[in-house]
Amino acid sequence: MPVLTVRNLSEEAHRALRVRAAQHGRSTEAEVRDILEASVRHNTERVKLGTFLFNLGREIGLTDEDVACLEQGRDRSPVTPVRFEE
Repeated sequence: MPVLTVRNLSEEAHRALRVRAAQHGRSTEAEVRDILEASVRHNTERVKLGTFLFNLGREIGLTDEDVACLEQGRDRSPVTPVRFEE
């Protein structure tokens, strides 16, 4: 499991962490772990590609006719898979 060391933390921040940890009934290390995991979890909601493209098409006003035009220009020839061995 990865280890993280935090240096030069102010005395005030350390004291506040200890108080917060005590309020939650856990160690300072467990409190810091919880804070970090919660902050990262909330900020990394993954955008699904299909949803993103759908919303982009809707935002720019893409119509079914536009999609049909794009489909007409699409190369439908069979694709040869990549081979890594010789």
